[in-house]
Amino acid sequence: MFASDKRNIIVIGFMGTGKSTVGASLAKRMGWTWVDTDQRIEAEEGRPISELFEKEGENYFRQRETAILQSVLKNRCQVVTTGGGIVLSPLNRQLMRENGWVVALTASADEIVRRLAGDATRPLLRGSLEERVRRLLKERDGLYDFAHFKVDTTGKTIEDVTAEIEKALAQVFGQ
Repeated sequence: MFASDKRNIIVIGFMGTGKSTVGASLAKRMGWTWVDTDQRIEAEEGRPISELFEKEGENYFRQRETAILQSVLKNRCQVVTTGGGIVLSPLNRQLMRENGWVVALTASADEIVRRLAGDATRPLLRGSLEERVRRLLKERDGLYDFAHFKVDTTGKTIEDVTAEIEKALAQVFGQ
């Protein structure tokens, strides 16, 4: 599928929108490699992201995120999923746009809060979950707009979202 275009497909979006789940599903259906930048960072650092934030700080994490993204995007025919904050860097947005077809997953604030309830692994969500989600969504408003295509995942199954992305890819690549 889409063999004529060897670029990557990069799945971005706010935390809790389903990036990793959808990305893994899409890669499997396409027969492409799935790479998750957060998992790659954890593997190279030998510790979870929450610990990186706590001990090294967000700036250190963001530098590692950019370095990993640059490394990953040297390859092709991958579905790359990212952390939600990767879009904070203009360089990261440029790298993704130039090296892949970018799809942004979205969801309503209520849906995100529901999905993230009970997840203590996310360092930016310490405190009131609903308040933090709404504040971060507001801070990041517009930062996902560089994507080639957006899919609202609210109330949809993984299969529905994956099919919607595949349909968009078929239209883009004429297959």
